[in-house]
Amino acid sequence: MSTDDNDHEDLRPSNTPGYKPSAAKTAEEYAKLDAEDESLARWKASLGLTAASSGNASGPKVTVLTLELVSSTLPAGKTISIDLSDPAKVAAETKKNPVVIKEGIEYNVRIKFRVNHSIISGVRYIQVVKRAGVKVDKMEQMLGSYGPSTNSDPYVKNFDPEESPSGMIARSGTYTVKSRVVDDDGEIYADWEWQFKLGKEW
Repeated sequence: MSTDDNDHEDLRPSNTPGYKPSAAKTAEEYAKLDAEDESLARWKASLGLTAASSGNASGPKVTVLTLELVSSTLPAGKTISIDLSDPAKVAAETKKNPVVIKEGIEYNVRIKFRVNHSIISGVRYIQVVKRAGVKVDKMEQMLGSYGPSTNSDPYVKNFDPEESPSGMIARSGTYTVKSRVVDDDGEIYADWEWQFKLGKEW
């Protein structure tokens, strides 16, 4: 099996037993669905869905804006945020200058994203970490379900804490991360690659 095949398998979302995807609907179709159901109307309103909110259904459903690393151990005023507007640039820049993560600390991955149109549901963030071509870690966490973004503020999702490896061996070499945002139906919303190294300090 080729490396590309392995990557494809690694980034495939895990299956939910008994789950059968339903036919996709636009935001407008959801807004009109069961209009007389009061509790459903409240749920749709919480997702920002109204008959007038369908907007333009062209282009990507989701735009991932940034990936951030958050930790209480970061020095005051220091932030680590990767702008994902150009994934090819991210891959090239972090290959030359990998992100430095302090060894042996707890940190969170956070993403900011916009939902441009439609409803997204069963959406997950998956990242596979490799060193020298060997998989050393995989994280798969649920984003949830969202309606189209209705204002200028993006959605923010903080994932469960991770602990960075420590020790001289862990600090040697560069780690390559393949990140993906994908739903239960296998629709890929975003793919990007970035690199990091472990250090004694941030």
